[in-house]
Amino acid sequence: MKKRSLLSWILEFAGRKKYYFSGSVVLAILGVAASFIPYLLIADIVRNLLSGNTDPEYYVKRVILMAAAWIVRIVFHNLSTTLSHVATFNVLGGIRQQICEKLSKIPLGSVLDDNSGSYKNIIVERVDSMETTLAHIVPEFSANILLPAVMFIYLIAIDWRMAFSNLISVFIGLIFCVVMFARSKGEFEVTIQKTKYLNDTAVEYINGIEVIKAFGKTGSSYEKFVNAAREGADCFIDWMRKCIWPQAGTMSFTPATFLGVLPVGLLLVRNGSLSAEDFITCIILSAGLITPLIIAFSYMDDIAKMNSIFGEVTEILERKEMKRPEAVTQKPQGSDICLRDVCFTYKDKEVLHGIDMDIKQGEVTAIVGPSGSGKSTVARLIDSLWDTDSGMITYGGVDIRKLPIDYYMGQTAYVAQDNFLFDMSVKENIRLGKAGASDEEVINAAKATGCHDFILGLENGYDTQVGTAGGHLSGGERQRICIARAMLKDAPVVIMDEATAYTDPENEALVQESVAKLVKGRTLIVIAHRLSTIVTADKIYVINNGNVDAAGTHRELLGSSMLYRKMWKAHSSAKDDGGSDEPEYQTDPEAVRGKEAAYA
Repeated sequence: MKKRSLLSWILEFAGRKKYYFSGSVVLAILGVAASFIPYLLIADIVRNLLSGNTDPEYYVKRVILMAAAWIVRIVFHNLSTTLSHVATFNVLGGIRQQICEKLSKIPLGSVLDDNSGSYKNIIVERVDSMETTLAHIVPEFSANILLPAVMFIYLIAIDWRMAFSNLISVFIGLIFCVVMFARSKGEFEVTIQKTKYLNDTAVEYINGIEVIKAFGKTGSSYEKFVNAAREGADCFIDWMRKCIWPQAGTMSFTPATFLGVLPVGLLLVRNGSLSAEDFITCIILSAGLITPLIIAFSYMDDIAKMNSIFGEVTEILERKEMKRPEAVTQKPQGSDICLRDVCFTYKDKEVLHGIDMDIKQGEVTAIVGPSGSGKSTVARLIDSLWDTDSGMITYGGVDIRKLPIDYYMGQTAYVAQDNFLFDMSVKENIRLGKAGASDEEVINAAKATGCHDFILGLENGYDTQVGTAGGHLSGGERQRICIARAMLKDAPVVIMDEATAYTDPENEALVQESVAKLVKGRTLIVIAHRLSTIVTADKIYVINNGNVDAAGTHRELLGSSMLYRKMWKAHSSAKDDGGSDEPEYQTDPEAVRGKEAAYA
């Protein structure tokens, strides 16, 4: 597959505003034409002065024309820059929008492979850093390239020898430039890597500051950040040290066109092959020939940075998506979920090996097993957050890969132990469960899950801002709002991935009550670490090392599965030591009352 060019990506991101870039270039060219007029007028004035023209009106008109041309140049430049800025901001917005859309379409594992700080760095800082270059490079690069080109052609028309004498200093500067690039080869890539690592380390340090303080690891943890910051600074310093003298030579000699123009011109005037008027005209034009080119070529570093940034952006945009149809072609019958020979690989390691499960509509199915056995992976595959490597998962008899992602997501409600709240109001966080839900529907969902009273007790009730990641609320309050959000979704399948594992004891009973209301009459899939909470489940699957070790009811597994008996014994011992173990997912009052009998 042919790699797309930087320009094609820019035009795609610009969308309907891409023609603004074309308009910007046209205006920049007109500005260049206007800026060339004063040079022609100055040359004409010099010629007339040398020829003895003493008419003041003639010179005043030329000066007025020069001023008018300069004003026109400024107007066209500003209009060009305005258009390029409008197009640029559309490019930046398009990049961010497409990245966010892409992240929702690719498998969760592909997202989790990268540090969250990397995504934040790319979407915010890296993309934002393109604004100045992209907005100015079109008008200014165009102007600074075209003006010297036009002037050089005019110099050739006067005397080709004088035109090429301007290139003597350029040749000397080019030698220094080659040395500079040779000495700095690979340094830019190093700075990108070090800066990216610094950003990731900073985000990791900030996110983990609570744990760092709690365990007294401030010194060692901070040292990692300090080292990253030092390396981030040192790589730039080392780069500059290697380039400083060649860069100084390049910047000193390249614009010094008089090094060639004056001796060559004097020689030509002396031997009579160049008139004094043309010599002076060439000097005037030479003064403004190379400096604009240097300004233009100063953008090369910025273009290189843009290529690097677009490389990071396009790496995300070109990742393999979860392929799903646009419309429902085969409607599921019921909400039975079946897994057949499901295998899944994460980071080049197969973590699930031929999983088979049958989850019946309206039943409670529990998935248990040792830590790291693959329980949550199964739940995420069922919720279509990842794609299977092989095998098949069906919903209502239809392969979930043959269902539109939006349709299937509407059939499941996923409540995890670390559900996320956005930094907006309680009401809007709940409303995420159903786009366009009325305030009444939101309140009814909160009432149904027992959240209404505590929400009214907040500072601004349903309009209370929850803070970043819901930080203004307790763990139990956050979880109950997430459950209300799932209730509002009203999905036929509810997946509970250890939903109360991190809930504080004060709120645990309330969360359990909310869960019981949420799952009533629905298909429930429970990922649990406390076995007493799922003893009344219709079916329990025991996962071990990515395989189904056993399946059955609580009583059946106690008799048939050595691993389950071992887990139950360990759990019972912890319970006898005083651990809290109230039911999490009981929906049948009779089942709750008869739970102790099931322990036998």
